[in-house]
Amino acid sequence: MNYLFPGDRGTQVEYLQLALSRAGHPIQVDGIFGRQTCGALHSFLNTEGACVADREAWQKLVPYLKGYVHHNIAAGDTIEKIAELHKTTPAAILTANPLIDPQNLQVDATLEVPLGFPLVPENVHYSSILVSYIVEGLVTRYPFLVNGSIGRSVMRKEIPYLRIGTGKKEVCYSASYHANESITTPVLLRFAEDYCDAYGAVLRGESTPDFPAAQLYQEFSLYLIPMVNPDGVDLVNGILRVGDFYRQAVRIAADFPSIPFPNGWKANIDGVDLNLQFPAGWEEARRIKYAQGYTKPAPRDYVGMAPLTAPESIAVYNFTREHDFSLVIAYHTQGEVIYWKYLDYEPERSAEIAQYFGRVSGYAVELTPSESAYAGYKDWFIQEYDRPGYTIEAGLGENPLPMSQFTDIYRANQPIMLGGMTQLM
Repeated sequence: MNYLFPGDRGTQVEYLQLALSRAGHPIQVDGIFGRQTCGALHSFLNTEGACVADREAWQKLVPYLKGYVHHNIAAGDTIEKIAELHKTTPAAILTANPLIDPQNLQVDATLEVPLGFPLVPENVHYSSILVSYIVEGLVTRYPFLVNGSIGRSVMRKEIPYLRIGTGKKEVCYSASYHANESITTPVLLRFAEDYCDAYGAVLRGESTPDFPAAQLYQEFSLYLIPMVNPDGVDLVNGILRVGDFYRQAVRIAADFPSIPFPNGWKANIDGVDLNLQFPAGWEEARRIKYAQGYTKPAPRDYVGMAPLTAPESIAVYNFTREHDFSLVIAYHTQGEVIYWKYLDYEPERSAEIAQYFGRVSGYAVELTPSESAYAGYKDWFIQEYDRPGYTIEAGLGENPLPMSQFTDIYRANQPIMLGGMTQLM
């Protein structure tokens, strides 16, 4: 994290405000480092004088973004006392530390203690930094959750994935192919948190009538790729503001002055649209996009020199080839539309499942418009595997959608993500 000072604005200031609020110093998360933020920071650090979020301050604040702390067990500690100290619950501690005996705590042993708030925030802009914190926090809170990387971006950032479940049926949901559609990232992360919370309850012997977590966990392996395009998201949301890659993006954008910068940026940091990179009618996609004027690296709609030249798209392609997915969903914004078909391919049950998704979400079920009907991940998956694949355009408005839409978007898409498994049972 960068040093932050009064007067600074942006996504990292939002993270500062979020961490301070979670630490017991509630302030408005508005991305503006003003007097209230300064007062909260002084109160949190118990200091006076210069108001700066420096390295030492961030070290103390980051646990409130990761959602957990380490606790060294002392003589006389009990799970209940530790939970009260950290304002959490004994159940959360036991879920995060499945190997401990709560009746026989070992002095000087270390516990991972989840802090007493939901981990996935809905009031800040997302970035590769925040996703890495959330992934670490989720895996710590729920040790049965598996994480890894499908590959790296142009800027060598990890593209993380999560896996929930141990079943033979594999399903994959992915998000943030387009840089200005990062509101889709917390949709997947919140679903991961809800699913893990429900399965944690199962492990504690509690019932979860609204979420068949036990059966899903045993029957399915659900893979979630929350941010396919970390470099582009960091550009749009103000994390990437300096350096050679930023200057390259500025030069690319200058050739397309009608596209707002950086808010209109959809591509990866090299100016390649990641959802126009798959070998399913790529030549036709090139013909369409070249006719629209996208014949070179651009903030959007440039198909690249050939299919599968962008490292992010290659990573998704290879990850898919390494697995046996029965169904995939690729999340985008906006339009509240579910696209389910590619050309004349109509995999078994794909239309039926699409109609189900439409009923539970209220979204329209439509054919992909011809100008966008080629070279997408969903298109290639359907062509290659003849199995159900879906592009879901969440929310309404102009990208990037405001985070104020997150609650409604998640409410509509939670039953879709659940149904992506239950409809295959």
